[in-house]
Amino acid sequence: MTTIYTLATAPDHHFHDHPERPARLELLQLAGLPGCVELPFQPASLEALRRVHSAAMIASLEQACLRGPGIIDHAPTYVTPASYVAACLAAGAALSALRAVLDGTARNGFAIVRPPGHHAEPARAMGFCLFNNAAIVAQDALAHGLKRVAVVDFDVHHGNGTQAAFLRDSRAAYLSTHQEGIYPGTGWLEDADSPDLRGRLVNLPLPPGTGDEGFRQILAQVVSPFVRSFQTELLIISAGYDAHWRDPLAGLGLSSAGIGRLSQGLVDLAEENCRGRILFLLEGGYEARNVANGIRAGLCALTGHPQPEVDDACPWREPELDSRLAREREWHGFK
Repeated sequence: MTTIYTLATAPDHHFHDHPERPARLELLQLAGLPGCVELPFQPASLEALRRVHSAAMIASLEQACLRGPGIIDHAPTYVTPASYVAACLAAGAALSALRAVLDGTARNGFAIVRPPGHHAEPARAMGFCLFNNAAIVAQDALAHGLKRVAVVDFDVHHGNGTQAAFLRDSRAAYLSTHQEGIYPGTGWLEDADSPDLRGRLVNLPLPPGTGDEGFRQILAQVVSPFVRSFQTELLIISAGYDAHWRDPLAGLGLSSAGIGRLSQGLVDLAEENCRGRILFLLEGGYEARNVANGIRAGLCALTGHPQPEVDDACPWREPELDSRLAREREWHGFK
């Protein structure tokens, strides 16, 4: 069975000096990887958008885009008259990939889209994000018969929008690894402040330079028990390649090889826990080499091909994480 990908690059969305610009994807090469098939898609329907976002938010975003170009928040989130359609296409591409996985057309998939989505909250766009692609996909999966869906988010920034969308829905779980002390300033262990949230809302703020070995520990000690304990039927990955040490907006310390191992580990978890049903969604990543290498690593993991050899090891010293991970496991009751 094949891996499908959808590609919504939005060339007219944003201007060329903004970090979330078309050039993020200029080095991406998808040819020559057997087992990958590109899937056509349509814009997301209003019904699909409204499973996550309020009608007022959708209408106000459309009007803000039509008035563009301009900035709609302090991130800054920049929109043009093409941005509303681009956001609908990004969500639609993610939904098409999801449905191919759910109906058995494909074993797994990757929606390579922009604008990203994980900062977009039910009532507002923010943080370069217009519609929350991961939350829209999760709600669509639940509307089409799944009982439990989980998102793992390894973007360097906390996905405050996905957390907000899942907060009161016990069918949806969210785990985020992110660099502490940077935008948007959210995503703390203590956000899971009640029994119904522990084990379902998992935030792991991390020190700069956490790196490949740190993420190996995180995968084994936090991500794996999270996926197993929630018993998800689908794993959605918010894949942000700004976790790479070379990204200009942050410094979490992953290398391309580390991203490859993390991607493979997530695919293995899906094989073990939810019949291999896993969907990667592109979030951040603001250096074109990192984005191209990261997407390639994800596709290799999804298709079962060997990871590409990329020599970009992080030169920084990695911090100790033992006490942080022990507290995380105790807080959520992970075995």
